[in-house]
Amino acid sequence: MQYAMIVERGERNFSAYLPDLPGCIATGKTLEEVKQRMSEAVELHLRGMREDGLPIPEPSLVDYVEAA
Repeated sequence: MQYAMIVERGERNFSAYLPDLPGCIATGKTLEEVKQRMSEAVELHLRGMREDGLPIPEPSLVDYVEAA
């Protein structure tokens, strides 16, 4: 499964979260680092949900809107 990841740029780092998995967040000094950390965070998050007997959410559909 592929979940939509929102990445925000800070003054000195990046942070990311997944709207479909509340509480699953990651930070990193570079975009590559935040992607790697998020991959690890998702794995742990989903494992915890499975262990707790919680349903795994289906990924949302993602699209973009053009702005003038």
